[in-house]
Amino acid sequence: MLRSALFGAGLMALMAATPALAQTIDPDRLNNLTRELASDHFEGRGPVTVGEDRTIEWLIQQFSSLGLEPGGPDGSWVQVAEVSRTMQDGPATLSARHGDHALTFNRASDIIVASDRPVDRISLQDVPVVFAGYGVSAPERGWDDFKDVDVAGKIILVIVNDPDFGAPEGHPVADRFDGRAMTYYGRWPYKFQEAAAQGAAGVLVIHDTAGAGYPWSTLEASSTAPDFDIVRADPMKERVAAQGWISNDAAQKLIALGGHDLAALREAARSEDFRPVELSGVGMTIEFGQKHDRVQTRNVLARVTGSERPDEVVMYGAHWDAYGRATPKNGDDIYNGAVDNATGVAAVLELARLFAEGPKPRRSVGFISWAAEENGLLGAEYYAANPVWPLETTVANINMDSLLPGAEIDPTVVVIGPDKSDLDGRLKVKVERDGRRLIPDPAPQAGAFYRSDHFPLARSGVPALFAAAGFTGHNAASRDYVANRYHQPTDEWTPDWTMEGAAADVQLLFEVGRDLANSSDWPQWSAGAEFEAVRKQSDDRRRP
Repeated sequence: MLRSALFGAGLMALMAATPALAQTIDPDRLNNLTRELASDHFEGRGPVTVGEDRTIEWLIQQFSSLGLEPGGPDGSWVQVAEVSRTMQDGPATLSARHGDHALTFNRASDIIVASDRPVDRISLQDVPVVFAGYGVSAPERGWDDFKDVDVAGKIILVIVNDPDFGAPEGHPVADRFDGRAMTYYGRWPYKFQEAAAQGAAGVLVIHDTAGAGYPWSTLEASSTAPDFDIVRADPMKERVAAQGWISNDAAQKLIALGGHDLAALREAARSEDFRPVELSGVGMTIEFGQKHDRVQTRNVLARVTGSERPDEVVMYGAHWDAYGRATPKNGDDIYNGAVDNATGVAAVLELARLFAEGPKPRRSVGFISWAAEENGLLGAEYYAANPVWPLETTVANINMDSLLPGAEIDPTVVVIGPDKSDLDGRLKVKVERDGRRLIPDPAPQAGAFYRSDHFPLARSGVPALFAAAGFTGHNAASRDYVANRYHQPTDEWTPDWTMEGAAADVQLLFEVGRDLANSSDWPQWSAGAEFEAVRKQSDDRRRP
């Protein structure tokens, strides 16, 4: 580990050699902003709560005090996103039957289930159950878990992650879906979406910690929080009636009720010849009440307008939300979200300060605090469908999501979604200049690239850069955080926090963004990257 003193000495030398680098991220400011936003005053920053109101007011005050301009529609600070909200209303009945044999499941500990349909009650009675492998239909990869099997009106069980996850070396599908790196097909939002496209009545994703990237306790902790979704044209068609997760143990029991073995089905599902397996004679009941309404949540936008190319925007973003008040743990029901993601918001504010105080950039620089990331990237999804700054001339989207505290500077910097664009190389130059190394995501199976707010814009073609400060895999603090604090009430700021390590990483991202803001260069997706074709469709909109 490099010590913070070495970082300070290195920065002083660089500042002496290059006056522009006198602009530096202040670790104390980063820490103090995090402390304030992660306090109980904001009640966990739950969307559509008093916590959101307080957060939005605070963010506007922060951006305004830094001298930034409002970046929202019609000169406002906010972009309002219309969303659908559903909330649990009473207990759930979760059971399965095969002849005289019956199973009863507990909500939260066995099955986590909800619905994005705007109805008062979900009632699936004695519905057939089908094991549908990984629930993937990917013709460009030569893969279809559904074949010609009709799963309409049935409850499907699908495995988390991709078909090649965990496959032994030399297995025929070992690299079909990018090896250990999770693709979008491995993510639960895709599986919910595909289940609806197939006409299923319900979908339950079979959880395992390695495949999901987090333990069951992470899901259970937030299981009572409201669900949000972008308002759909036809939610009864675009969303299944019931969707959620089933624990591995509960799935084993359910599948055994139908005369099958989960381990054997998992292995069978790794073949491109796999066909869905109906649990013959098994009927499953899922019934629960819910409240539903349409509500509004808000993205906060600020900008520094460029002096020469103001319509071209380098974007920095971080989601402001956490889980609000949810399932109590040890008497604490406030999910403060200190690391995830008060730290990221604090970084965006520090970046905004540097751009506001420094020389005016040639291009505009935008700063967005996204809404409802924890509910499915909804603020970013809404923005991607309703962009304030044209996506075709958005230069790059640099994402800030979860910075670990600590005084030490890791010799490595993690990039999430490595080699997808040339932004990696731009960062690598800065990293190696400081005597550090750029490394790929040490946990690619978690699919982090598809789980944060840059993704909806990346899917629309905007090149993205996501570096994870402190999450290096070999770092005991990162392992402890994922196991014991991620999405828990224990994700709190404490007086022993210090942010020198995170500040060093944010400094690098400031320099990458500053270079882009003062150039006429356009970052490119790597050849063959899944978003390259979308970006190329608008090549004529970007002037040299």
